[in-house]
Amino acid sequence: SVVASAFSACGGGGAGFWQLPVLSFFGRPFAMGLATHKLATVARGVGATLRHLRESRLERRFVLFILATGVPGVVLGASIILQVPDRAAQLALGVLTLSLGIYSVLQRELGQQHCPKNRTGRGLWWGGAGLFVIGMLNGSLTSGTGLFVTLWLVRWFGLDYKRAVAYTLILVGMFWNGAGALTLGMLGEIQWDWLPALLLGSLLGGYLGAHYAIIKGNLLLKRVFDVVTLLMGIGLLV
Repeated sequence: SVVASAFSACGGGGAGFWQLPVLSFFGRPFAMGLATHKLATVARGVGATLRHLRESRLERRFVLFILATGVPGVVLGASIILQVPDRAAQLALGVLTLSLGIYSVLQRELGQQHCPKNRTGRGLWWGGAGLFVIGMLNGSLTSGTGLFVTLWLVRWFGLDYKRAVAYTLILVGMFWNGAGALTLGMLGEIQWDWLPALLLGSLLGGYLGAHYAIIKGNLLLKRVFDVVTLLMGIGLLV
């Protein structure tokens, strides 16, 4: 949990790449592992927020827009995943993980300059639709959706990487994952005896990862991320 949360806080997403497959390998049903992981990652969002709020300035209207378009998708996705057989969900997670790994290897540069765009009219509507779809993935398959949000904020809305990571960690980490955990907890089952260790690890890892990202950057961690993502995706498929 510490490693997954620290890595996610550095790269702007990806805790599900590490933590959810491990929970699945422990032999628990996919939906139970997903619900438990979601609840634990809320603590990661809290830990990262404590560090990022000292460095970042968030736009209030843009914050509300991300929440309003993403949270409904999270709730819908979390409701759908409970109807999917465990093996099918694991295969889908493997394909998504492997695809994101390949994309990450090819994508060497993310946003380096803050150039806001698509904040009005049709561009804003399309951006909201994209966040809704990512929200559905966040509620159902969870793996890498934080990274999807980061990339979407960079590519579509023109944020630089540092700002995009801050939005992702705070809004996705706490609010999107909180909504998903609540929905899955009401409709499914959570492994409650795992939570103390997972919550503590997520809180500590989230703070440490955000701190390291702010003072050091994440080039080395991105390379590790590429390798681990590809291996984890292959492992889930096999």
